Amino acid sequence: MIKILICFSVIFSSGIGLNLYATHHQPVNESNALDLAANSKSAILIERDTGEVLFNKNAQEVLPPASMTKIMTLLLVMEELENGKLQLSEKVRISEKAASMGGSQIFLEPGEEMTVNDLLKGVAVASGNDASVALAERIAGSEEAFVEMMNQRAKQLHLKNTLFQNPTGLPAENHYSTAEDMALLAKELLKYDEITKYTSIYEDYLRKGQENEFWLVNTNKLVKFYEGVDGLKTGFTNEAKYCLTATAEKDGMRVIAVVMGADSTKNRNSDVSAMLDYAYSKYTTKSLFDKNQQVTSFNWLKADQQKVNVITNDSISILHKKAEDLTGIETDVKIDQDISLPIKKGTAIGKLEVKKDGKVISETDLVIEEDMDKAGTFQLMGRILRSFLNK
Repeated sequence: MIKILICFSVIFSSGIGLNLYATHHQPVNESNALDLAANSKSAILIERDTGEVLFNKNAQEVLPPASMTKIMTLLLVMEELENGKLQLSEKVRISEKAASMGGSQIFLEPGEEMTVNDLLKGVAVASGNDASVALAERIAGSEEAFVEMMNQRAKQLHLKNTLFQNPTGLPAENHYSTAEDMALLAKELLKYDEITKYTSIYEDYLRKGQENEFWLVNTNKLVKFYEGVDGLKTGFTNEAKYCLTATAEKDGMRVIAVVMGADSTKNRNSDVSAMLDYAYSKYTTKSLFDKNQQVTSFNWLKADQQKVNVITNDSISILHKKAEDLTGIETDVKIDQDISLPIKKGTAIGKLEVKKDGKVISETDLVIEEDMDKAGTFQLMGRILRSFLNK
């Protein structure tokens, strides 16, 4: 067991005002007074880096999420790609079950083979239920096993009011979520920058040049008609009505807007557009650290590679109103006291806390930059000897 404790502070010459509640994801005081999302049963607006809630309307009301369910499906696909268990170029054989899915689809045929890359397009752009099940079966072996993965991941992300019964969002008993949980899920998915390369596509083709060529048109029209929108996922069933989890980025600030239970496509898009307008007219962000930026490093006597770099797990920003003067901000790096070797690249070993007037307003995981194993006996002896001789 290695005993480590590192804690240091950095004082920034400029900071923010008083409206930061990222740690607890609480809404700003004026949130409930805003006349937004009038056409939707529930809604939420958050800034992605800090997680601060800018607007909240019944955001914890349990409702059917329809095809916004596919945000979790996409997250699990991206995680499999990241850990090397799935490749974009891999061809997936389509089962009878996947091909038989109703609702929105890309009209896969039983026995057809399609690359993971094209199936991802089918999910992200056309909301294909058949493509979602095909990817689920490839990753977990069956749709049922994949649903277990979805619910386990939901627990890990502390989505307290979410339960999935399928990877598509097709109507099912006890299949539910909330606007708040959808925003947190989208926040996690957006750690993968490349996902917006798919969700921002407005139109494309599958099987281009073949007899069964299929034209993909994005179900999220805002990617074409609202500047900065590059995702994320629409939803509709008779029970859920019109839903949308949208994300946009302007001037370095990314926000997530979720509406559920809107009464029409037009009103759904109008509600989201108004929420985005509000965010970009009132707020801006100041970047502190980029994703994967080195924050510190230290020496581990008992590790095979003695010098270890510690990096951010996500981008870190502070959010403030455009009219506010910036004041001092403090950051603390805290590394866990007990770390056991070996540990894998990407394992969280501490936190970077952003503080305002001594109060923690946000915290982000710090991770190890590369795999670390135990040093061999001769390595340890050599280091101890060199340390002794250098005294």
